[in-house]
Amino acid sequence: MPMDLPELCLVALVGASSAGKTRFAAQHFLPSETLSSDFFRRLVSDNEAALDANADAFDSLFFVAGKRLTRGHLTVIDATSVRPNDRQRLIKLARQYDVPAVAIVLDLPLKVLQARHAERSDRAFSPEVIKRQHLELRRTLGGLSKEGFRQVWALRSGEEISAAQIRRVPLNANKKDLVGPFDLIGDVHGCLGELQALLTQLGYVNGQHPQGRTAVFVGDLIDRGPDSAGVLDLVMKMVHSGQALCVIGNHDDKLMRVLDGQKATLKHGLADTVLQLEERGEAFKTEVRTFLRGLTGHLQLDGGAVVVAHAGLPEAYQGRSSGRVRSFALYGDVDGSTDEWGMPVRRDWAKGYGGRARVIYGHTPVARPVWVNRTLNLDTGCAFGGALTALRYPELELVSVPALAQYAAPSRPFLPLAEQTPAALEWTDFSGDQRLETRTFGSVNLKAAEMRGALEVFGRFGIDPADALYLPPTMSPVETSSRPDYLEHPDEAFAYYRAEGQAEVICQEKHMGSRALLLLRQDASGAIYTRTGRPFFKDATWERDLLERATQAAARAGLWEALKTDWLLLDAEILPWNFKAGELLRGQYAPVAAAGETALGAAVQLLEQAERRGLPLSEVLSHTQTRAEDLHAYRQAYRAYVRRVETPADLKVAPFHLLASKGAVHDNHTHLWHLETLGQLADTAPDLFIRTAAQIVNLNDPASQQVATDWWLSLTAEGGEGMVVKPLHFRQNDKRLLQPALKVRGREYLRIIYGPEYTQPQHLVRLKARAVKAKRGRALREFHLGLEGLRRFSEGAGISAVHPYVLGVLALEQGELDARL
Repeated sequence: MPMDLPELCLVALVGASSAGKTRFAAQHFLPSETLSSDFFRRLVSDNEAALDANADAFDSLFFVAGKRLTRGHLTVIDATSVRPNDRQRLIKLARQYDVPAVAIVLDLPLKVLQARHAERSDRAFSPEVIKRQHLELRRTLGGLSKEGFRQVWALRSGEEISAAQIRRVPLNANKKDLVGPFDLIGDVHGCLGELQALLTQLGYVNGQHPQGRTAVFVGDLIDRGPDSAGVLDLVMKMVHSGQALCVIGNHDDKLMRVLDGQKATLKHGLADTVLQLEERGEAFKTEVRTFLRGLTGHLQLDGGAVVVAHAGLPEAYQGRSSGRVRSFALYGDVDGSTDEWGMPVRRDWAKGYGGRARVIYGHTPVARPVWVNRTLNLDTGCAFGGALTALRYPELELVSVPALAQYAAPSRPFLPLAEQTPAALEWTDFSGDQRLETRTFGSVNLKAAEMRGALEVFGRFGIDPADALYLPPTMSPVETSSRPDYLEHPDEAFAYYRAEGQAEVICQEKHMGSRALLLLRQDASGAIYTRTGRPFFKDATWERDLLERATQAAARAGLWEALKTDWLLLDAEILPWNFKAGELLRGQYAPVAAAGETALGAAVQLLEQAERRGLPLSEVLSHTQTRAEDLHAYRQAYRAYVRRVETPADLKVAPFHLLASKGAVHDNHTHLWHLETLGQLADTAPDLFIRTAAQIVNLNDPASQQVATDWWLSLTAEGGEGMVVKPLHFRQNDKRLLQPALKVRGREYLRIIYGPEYTQPQHLVRLKARAVKAKRGRALREFHLGLEGLRRFSEGAGISAVHPYVLGVLALEQGELDARL
């Protein structure tokens, strides 16, 4: 009976005493490959029949077996192993070292066993022991495959045992005899046109290379792109003709399970792939199923110098075969948790890789391939509008073709490694159109003219670039109110987030101040700058004063220790408003109010006199009086935000978002956490910091919404600007991107923005036709650019990797938009 054993496996020789296991092992395996329980009993007790030495003997046996398997040597366990519990220990050992477990069972008749036992002088135990072992084996033999053995052979006679032939066969991953040259190709994801173009560029003609090169695909042939069936057809033909090799990717694996009749969620383009296969007919589906079932999780090439696996593979797993190895090859180093987008959290296995083989992989799209510790990720996001890339081996040359289109939006877009960004940033890098990748929004495209404007502004007026970690986004206004007397009202904010599937929102008081970013460092250095990247203070001594006091407040609040950081980045308002808006007040608001009150006051007096003389001017008088009242309300509106400022001590800081600290971007916390954490600054330094009031609103409870609306009305009645409505837990929708915040400004505050008489019916009707779509689109792009820049800095990418995103936010600000929104 020929028995094909994997070249690296754990072999369990199973059988009752006297079945001939030791003789069988001597005939078919090297002495060093066989670990006998008899030998280890003798080793630890000088008596191989000493059953009381079993525990020590098997501990020693398993220790040596582990060392052999670690070094990659086939290992045979010669022990009775007739009980399931004993065999489970063998299965556990095989799984620990990621090798298949194989059982060779010598199942001789009881009479033969007892006759052999009677002839032996080295076994003092009763024949009943043989009988019990034989019965136990017969009782459990049928379930060996279910116990976890990859292969089970049962030899039931002396003749079968004598005729047995054992052949060592390489594991499916072992293609070490293939030495190349190779063209290793990244994730295709259904991009047939790009694959054909890449193969042509690599020199292939009709799937063959005239110089005998072999294409090697790293998996994920399907989904997202336009023609997954066409890609499968091409790759299958190349593999069947010997022109290509392929490992399976997680998308391919999921399709295989669907074709096997298993239940699966048809998302990430899989539904389109299945439909394409249906259109090709049952024969093609069967061919695809057979092809996918024949693919291995990884390949070892060129004597083991190259390893190909879809998501990569550490050295300890290379050349191994287990569920754990296959899972790693398909999905990478995941811990079972998901991030804020619902995607698996993957540890950066390549960062700590120290193996001798070069590992070529894909799975997670990157902006460009970069060697990291002899590993290379070739997935450059072709389906997402990136490129399709190949590595020529042994030349180690990269060849790529750009995507013909963006076929899908990434769930968590390109994640370039820190090493992928240049050490220094040249201004010339921003001279043309830009395309910035974010992992929460996808690509953001910027025009050359917008970038030139951003460079001009930042180059002339910006802070030290080393401190420019982030610029905040513009804030989108709420949709126009349906209420006749309001331009903005909380109703629309609540309706928007409810329609987006949010259960709770937080309403934060909107301080009427000047937006400021505070970069605090533990040594009291740092920067305070505006939302356009300019220094907040003209006088550097004022900045130093606030930085010192803010740093001390952070220390007293225990933030440095609690967050394990030596720097903090805060988003805040600095009050009063007139400190930064003094020129605006003196040059625009005050003159308008003074001139208007003088003119309208005189007009009212004259009209009153004329009416007393009997002239029919009551309607004109009423209209003029209303205009005068509106103008007075206008003056009162901006005066509510004015107070004297003579020293830095007259300023107040109202922080509302702890953006980032060392190694962390705090977007994983609720907005309530941010307010409570930053509220500690106000508790320890009330002379500088003030709290931001807030309310949680249940969007499924009208009473909760009414409480928040009443709160907004009271805030604005007391001179407050209004409030900002945010989802309590910010998450990205599957299909749509959620606005991070909506501002709802008060009725009287809007007089400052739209003019004294904006509440008059003829003006309000016109203003209600305002369009906020463009403002919202800009707010989203700016928010995600800023978030991506912060993420990269926190991951150690360096400030040069952040500058494109900071300048990107500023570039979007160069576009024309209604400033009143």
